[in-house]
Amino acid sequence: MKNNILILILFSVFVINAQTADEKQLKSIYNASLVKGQGYDWLNYLSNQIGGRLSGSIQAQKAVEYTKKELDSLGLDRVWLQPVMVPKWVRGTPEFAYFETSPGETTNIPICALGGSVATPQKGVKANIIEVKGIEDLKALGRKNIEGKIVFYNRPMEPTLISTFHSYSGCVDQRYSGAEEAGKYGAVGVIVRSVNLRLDDFPHTGSMSYGETPVANRVPAAAISTNGAELLSTTLKLNPDIKFYFKQNCKQYKDVESFNVIGEIKGTTYPNEIMIVGGHLDSWDLGDGSHDDGAGVVQSMEVLRLLKETGYKPKRTIRVVLFMNEENGLRGGNKYAEVAKSKKENHVFALESDAGGFTPRGFSFDCSDANFKQVESWKKLFEPYLIHMFVRGGSGADVGPLKNENIVLAGLRPDSQRYFDHHHAENDTFEHVNKRELQLGAATMASLVYLFDTYGVKLPPKIKG
Repeated sequence: MKNNILILILFSVFVINAQTADEKQLKSIYNASLVKGQGYDWLNYLSNQIGGRLSGSIQAQKAVEYTKKELDSLGLDRVWLQPVMVPKWVRGTPEFAYFETSPGETTNIPICALGGSVATPQKGVKANIIEVKGIEDLKALGRKNIEGKIVFYNRPMEPTLISTFHSYSGCVDQRYSGAEEAGKYGAVGVIVRSVNLRLDDFPHTGSMSYGETPVANRVPAAAISTNGAELLSTTLKLNPDIKFYFKQNCKQYKDVESFNVIGEIKGTTYPNEIMIVGGHLDSWDLGDGSHDDGAGVVQSMEVLRLLKETGYKPKRTIRVVLFMNEENGLRGGNKYAEVAKSKKENHVFALESDAGGFTPRGFSFDCSDANFKQVESWKKLFEPYLIHMFVRGGSGADVGPLKNENIVLAGLRPDSQRYFDHHHAENDTFEHVNKRELQLGAATMASLVYLFDTYGVKLPPKIKG
């Protein structure tokens, strides 16, 4: 009996000491980030000296060179570039649009071409316009009501959903596939309501696809600002015969070479177990990509810097991966997974930050029950920093291709209420990033990496043959 009590006491002492060591390490990480953080300065350069970093652009290449140089300066064990072929789509001269209520009476409307769209004819497109709430409306209308017209997709984001990413998912199909589907019914163009909860004058671009549609049959597609969409919809109700005109000059070129930027700290005990943290280096071209995803890039770089700053020596190899071409192709994420598989690398953990640089709320996890149970046991460590949300769900687009039954995939989840005000729009700029929120996010990511490195990933039981 005495022996059992002694064992319990010793075990309790061990748990308390371990908890205290974890608390101290997290405190050290948060302090280093809030007092000596470098991410905000890195982001300032990416945003204000380089700007929007569309795949295949000169700015994207400059971002590759800059982030590699900064990673080299951190004294990591290895920094390298991983070649990847990416699409090169160019917006061209600014888009122009108006609707005409009667000959000579026009109202200008803010639009922007969707990423991957074809150009309009040189003189633009002018036609009657038909409003729908989604792709599903096209079948009911049929070719006789659509042919020769411009289709106006006007389904807004659902405002009652607290998770704005769920609201985004509910209407982004009209942006991505709207032109492909409308073209099947003879439409001559597509205008899509910006995927944005706020009413403003910023059109929001984003990736779209024509599927298997032959190039000759592709119709131009543009986003319209939410204020513009409201005005156009109201005017259509008063006068269904109005005509809409738009002109855009975008062009798709041949693929070009770009790079993922990778840096690593070699593990001291299990160097063959690889943990990665990353964001995507490319952005759209309208703003400077500060929230999407410059914030995720610099936070991921900060994770490795903070571990070194606090004197922590990881047991496992920890990599930062700055992925190229998440926005319009996911080439970087797929290439990284392809190379990892060909080299038979053992990735056990992957964390992505691609939801903006706002106040961190927690993480979402794509993992086994055993690993999620372990994560939940760490919740109290994060509560002093107001990090409470640990949920099952998605992780991130770029780390998704690494998925297997053994890996833990995670995504940083900041407060999402303001994210879509800026997403893919001209106002995704540095001035809208709060330094303290950005640095809290970096510290939160570094803390999770530390905990998984310290305690490891729970592997599924082996099936006996």
